[in-house]
This record gives sequence, C-alpha cells and structure tokens, in this order.
Amino acid sequence: MSKVAIVTGASRGIGFAAAQALVERGDRVVITGRDAASLDEAVAALGGPEVALGVAGKSHDAAHRAETVERAMETFGRVDHLVNNVGTNPVYGSMVDLDLDAARKILDINVVATLGWVQLVHKAWQAEHGGAIVNVSSVSALGPAPGIGMYGASKAALVQLTQQLAHELAPRVRVNAVAPAVVRTKFAEALFAGHEEQVVKSYPLGRLGEPQDVGGTIAFLLSEQAAWITGQTLVLDGGLTLGGGLA
Repeated sequence: MSKVAIVTGASRGIGFAAAQALVERGDRVVITGRDAASLDEAVAALGGPEVALGVAGKSHDAAHRAETVERAMETFGRVDHLVNNVGTNPVYGSMVDLDLDAARKILDINVVATLGWVQLVHKAWQAEHGGAIVNVSSVSALGPAPGIGMYGASKAALVQLTQQLAHELAPRVRVNAVAPAVVRTKFAEALFAGHEEQVVKSYPLGRLGEPQDVGGTIAFLLSEQAAWITGQTLVLDGGLTLGGGLA
C-alpha cells in the first residue's frame, strides 16, 4: 500500500517539489498553503484528487493543523510521513533593532507550529504505526546570517528540535532535516533577484539550488533507503559552506 504524506507550504517551491517527488514514486499527499486557488492548481498538477488533497490555511493556526490531519485520515486513512516546509522571514536587518512581535511570529511559525504538526500526526498515526518526518531548516542555521538573524535562529532551533524528536520518537519514527542554501523560489527571490550572477560566484557548483534538488532529497529521507538515518540535518548548498561562508 502506498504511503501518505502531509507536506506543508506545498502550493509551490520546495514543498511542491517534495510532494511531486513523493507522488511520482507512488505515494499520496496532503498539501497545505494559504491560498486555496493555488492549492487547487497544485493538486491538479500533482495528478488530481486520487493522489493529492489540498487544505488551505495558516500553518501556525491550530485549527488548520487539526483540520488537515483529520481530513488526511478521512481521505487516505493514514499519515505515514510529515514534511514541515512552512517558514517565514518577514523582516530584514539587525537583531538589536528587531521588533519583538516579529521575532515571536518567526518563532511561532518556524518552530512552534512545526512541533504542533508533529504532535498531531504522531497522535493520529505514527505513534502506533511508525513513519518519518523531515523538517526544512536552512544553512542560515549554521552560523551568523547577516540581515536574517532571527530567521537563522529559528532554523537553528529547528535543527535542535529535529534531534530531540529523533531521540524521543525512536525507534518507530525517524526525524531528519534538510538545510538548503539559496534555492530558486519565490520565497528566496529577494536573496538573488537582480544580482544572481554575483551570488552564484559563492557556490562551487556554479548555480543556485532548484526546488527539485531539495524535494528529491526530502523524498529520499522519507524512504526505506534512509531507514537507518535519523536525527541528521543534511546540508544542501552547492558547496557554499566549503569555504566557511553562508552567503
């Protein structure tokens, strides 16, 4: 029987690429996003309602999380895998000037909501049947990230959360993370738009990441081929950190 995954923030970008990789290997997916119309388009692109279900809402909304897990169980009868892809970075600038409400929002969406998803999926299916989880972190978690410090701090917390959950949920549930550098998505556009050639010079592999680079890796970490991997954060950076730099 095919597996079922919830992939958050999957109407486009990394989340959609992950959902696509899972569907292509025979799994079914429940995808989330804030815009219902975009989700409908993504569901159609993935192959329609037989393989994909879209549930619109905000990831940090507890009612949305509960509805998504409930509809996944009602529609497909199981939730083997969870991909926590939703993230936000609404501010740019120095940490000492950061509005604390913005800081709380970043942590709520990037960290607390992730834990909320894990708790619900674990209760609904994984506690009894097992499964796997992948959290989408960032290379900004690995060191100073000028201009996006709180985002980096939240993604570092996500790495620690991944390790903690891997320890607590073993042996039935594996938990890993991926830490991409700049990937060509709408979310990351401000980091390369208008000066991509300059940005790419920092990458030994000579290009930015593509959503499929990350989506395929997520699918691998959720597969039986990765059955002996847990608590790890896999850096996907085109070689960026080989020289010790993050951006």
